Amino acid sequence: MTDQNNAEINITHLARLGRLAIPKLSHASTEQELENIIAMIDAMQSVNTDGVEPLSHPLDSEQLLRADVVSEPDSRTAFQSNAPKTEDGYYLVPRVVD
Repeated sequence: MTDQNNAEINITHLARLGRLAIPKLSHASTEQELENIIAMIDAMQSVNTDGVEPLSHPLDSEQLLRADVVSEPDSRTAFQSNAPKTEDGYYLVPRVVD
C-alpha cells in the first residue's frame, strides 16, 4: 500500500499483532482488502460534516418500554428447596478465600 507517507502494509506484522493466522498465499489479497478499507476511510474523512448534528441512532424511532411491574410470582422457596444449604433466603457456599 502506498499513501501520502508511502507506508506499506506489513501483513506478517499485523497478523502477529492480531494473533491471526493468515496464510502466505492470502497476503496479497489481504493487503488489497486493507488498502480498500483505508481508501474508504480516507474518502469518509474528506466529507464536509460542518453543521451536521451527531446521531445517537440512524433511525428516528423511540424505544418502547414495558411498565416496570412484577410479572412473575416469588419462587425463591421452590428454587432453594434443592440447594444443600440456605439461610435467610441466601444460598450458603463454602468459603474459598481465607
